[in-house]
Amino acid sequence: MATLAKLTSLSTQTLSLLLERQRLQTFSNPSASSLHVPQITRNMQQLHAGVLDLEEKEGRSEAVRLLRSQYERMRGMLGQEADVVGIPSLQVEESQTANAYSSSSSSSLDSPVPPPVPKNTEPPYTPYAPYTDDPEAALPSSTEMLHAQRQMMDDQDVHLDRLSHSINRQRDISLQINDELDVHTGLLEDLDHELDNTGDRLSGARRRLDRVARGAKENGSTVLIALLILVLLILIIIFKT
Repeated sequence: MATLAKLTSLSTQTLSLLLERQRLQTFSNPSASSLHVPQITRNMQQLHAGVLDLEEKEGRSEAVRLLRSQYERMRGMLGQEADVVGIPSLQVEESQTANAYSSSSSSSLDSPVPPPVPKNTEPPYTPYAPYTDDPEAALPSSTEMLHAQRQMMDDQDVHLDRLSHSINRQRDISLQINDELDVHTGLLEDLDHELDNTGDRLSGARRRLDRVARGAKENGSTVLIALLILVLLILIIIFKT
């Protein structure tokens, strides 16, 4: 028979497995999706049966409500994989129970209802308290453990939100760096293109200079005779005047 303490311990163990699996999924680990799934499935099925059994025996107490809420949150951490591995939801059981209760209530309206028997709400008298070496260091109750688990899950959600925000910010910075690198790459490509054009123009000018120099070297005597004739013509014009 499942007790509240056993169910709380089993819930704590399952939550630790789920948090470890979720932490590895944050780092894009390919094996994280199948990590601890068989153990988590067995624990969740035991929790499902234990919560229903405990609710049937003790009613909807605060501890049972916390266990139900914890179970649904852990089932939600599995996402769609919870339906794949066959982990049922307690909300479905609750709706079915409510429908059955409403039908049974409607069928029993005609029957007389006996007056309720008053219950003794006073706690049983215990003349002796259990012995402990340190009364202040007593173990926490199952309700306190469930509250601690809920707080731990809330802290984990806050941590995951911060981690997601940090990853998104790093992604935005990486995109900006990639854009700047693309701009620099375009500038370098334009510079290479301009350098190629300048090299082509310098090569053309060099070829033209080579042709002029080669022509002057080959026709040097003709140029010299033309210069002498020009000088003689200038001298004749000067002496005649």
